[in-house]
Amino acid sequence: MLTIEHSAQPKPAVKPKGTAAKAASEPAPQPSALTADLFYEILMGEMTARSGDPGSGYALVLDAARRLRDGKLFQRAVEIALQSRSGDAALAAARAWQEALPTSRDARRIELQILIALNRIGETVEPLRAEVAATSQVERPLLMAVIARNYARASDKKLAASVVEQALVDELKSPTSGGLAWATVGRLRLNAGDASGALEAARKGQEIDPASDAPAALALEMIDPGQPLAEPIVTRYLSSNPKAAPDLRIAYARVLVENRRFNDSAAQLQVLTTSRPELAEPWLLLGSLQMQARQDAAAETSIKRFIELSANRGGNKDADDAADRKRGVSQAYFALSQLAERRKDFTAAERWLARVDGADELVAAQTRRAALLARQGKLPQAREMIRSLPERTPDDKKQKFLAEVQLLRDAKQYQAAYDMLAQASAKSPDDGDLVYDQAMVAEKLNRLDDMERLLRRLIELKPESQNAYNALGYSFADRKIRLDEARTLIQKAVQLAPEDPFIADSLGWVEFRLGNTTEAIRILEAAYKTRPDPEIGAHFGEVLWSTGQKDRAVTVWKEALLSDAENETLQETLKRLRVKP
Repeated sequence: MLTIEHSAQPKPAVKPKGTAAKAASEPAPQPSALTADLFYEILMGEMTARSGDPGSGYALVLDAARRLRDGKLFQRAVEIALQSRSGDAALAAARAWQEALPTSRDARRIELQILIALNRIGETVEPLRAEVAATSQVERPLLMAVIARNYARASDKKLAASVVEQALVDELKSPTSGGLAWATVGRLRLNAGDASGALEAARKGQEIDPASDAPAALALEMIDPGQPLAEPIVTRYLSSNPKAAPDLRIAYARVLVENRRFNDSAAQLQVLTTSRPELAEPWLLLGSLQMQARQDAAAETSIKRFIELSANRGGNKDADDAADRKRGVSQAYFALSQLAERRKDFTAAERWLARVDGADELVAAQTRRAALLARQGKLPQAREMIRSLPERTPDDKKQKFLAEVQLLRDAKQYQAAYDMLAQASAKSPDDGDLVYDQAMVAEKLNRLDDMERLLRRLIELKPESQNAYNALGYSFADRKIRLDEARTLIQKAVQLAPEDPFIADSLGWVEFRLGNTTEAIRILEAAYKTRPDPEIGAHFGEVLWSTGQKDRAVTVWKEALLSDAENETLQETLKRLRVKP
């Protein structure tokens, strides 16, 4: 047989000047094992596979791969089998590859992928264990993420979790990798619908490796009123690692906001801005929370700090990061404009809006400009500004409509707002947003029968709408009618949103109307502590006043006035009780 060899030039009698070192460093040419017959076999295999007979082509390429012990040819055989949708043939090629080249990690990885795709999960224990053992500690986090992602696709998800746990048996006992391994098992348990098993895995992972953030990240996904043991895993990690995993602390702060635990979220962000003051994102989140709490001076400082830090990151070339940063800066400009508007500095508010850039943000900026005009008594110009905005999508049209309605509500033009909403609801009777807004405007017009009808319609449309139950129950409590029904409605809202301080405020108010003053104080005090909103403060202060705690009530009202002296509920309460704090 002919052997194809690499050609070699005859050595010159005298080496050219300057080439001695180079010649000494180059390896001597080696003959290739690829004979003319094997070359022809590979060529025919490729041609056969591409001409519509993948089975024959696969056999020729696999035979050549075995004879040459060539990983690339084995991989090509696998590809041909997969292209012909023959999973068993692909698995046979992968296993032949493993047999010929036992140390090939590519062969083992492909075998694992094929077994999972074929749903032969039970056969993956040993290859997976071998792959984990061959992976360095530095690469383990990436491997565990791949394992969780790949096994999550299995049809028998409980078996997948069990198999991975068997394969990771040694890792689960290791103080250096146990946290990561248990978190991987936990994710697969969670994927299989076993939330309690996932939580137990997170607990075990943290127990064996307290410094690992993986168990805490898993527990974070499970924070829920129905899983009270999840949050302590997160807080335990964060308290023992104050400078670790800023992304995890930010994610936890966001979860707290979603659950309307604003004070707890702000506390986490305070820790982060103290320990890692160079990070931009926490400053914006903190500023937003301070703004909600009416801590305007602190909010302005935090938001401006975010803008400064974002500007210093201008050299970052990552497109996604740059886009996120641009959106964040626009959000900061909006917030600073709103803070200026609160202190009636409309010139400064407009100046901040002028710095907003980007097509989507410009629409929002124009809407805010309209609101500024309306606040200065220029309602017709404001409405025209909203109507002139572009309508690229049906959602744009709806948002323009709602923005104009809000202008009318803010200007106390309630009848005009009601008429607009009634016309829109007639065209879209199942639009819950329109029904709710119309109900709230009906309340302002003292059309209470209409409000009740609309809210019951919303409950029919959206049985999980906590706002509908809360609004209807509160309206009864405020008018001192149907108090038992009011409590039932508000308790339903509490079940749907147990951490919402405004719903808690309604519950405290109905307890007060029912004569349960001690319980009312307990509920309202907790709600006001969570969210020092002037309306909650108005109710809390009135209950305190009714029990003779007048000094304490006045203190609460003074705080509420500082946050929003124009709040209607607060002003009505003080006028009715003839109090001048």
